[in-house]
Amino acid sequence: MKVTVARIYITEGKHIHEKIFQRLHDEHKVRGVTVYRGITGFGKSGETHSSTLLDVSFDLPVVVEFFDDEDKVRMALEAIADLITPGHVLTFAADFS
Repeated sequence: MKVTVARIYITEGKHIHEKIFQRLHDEHKVRGVTVYRGITGFGKSGETHSSTLLDVSFDLPVVVEFFDDEDKVRMALEAIADLITPGHVLTFAADFS
């Protein structure tokens, strides 16, 4: 079965990932929603967001990933566009088995 996978890149500081997760789950009922918390990363600003054993950051990189039929993914992304900075979403085709 062919599906489309979407990855949304954000940081956890403003808890946007919680709002995105809730909408994808409750309103759009897409499949395979997973939120990954990164260990380290940087974005457009070049500022590094990192976590070490001695210093835990609360603004680490976060990836929200989900998949479904192409049309359903497109509609879900349009519906959550107000929560996402333009240029922070990747989509690609995949096989689901």
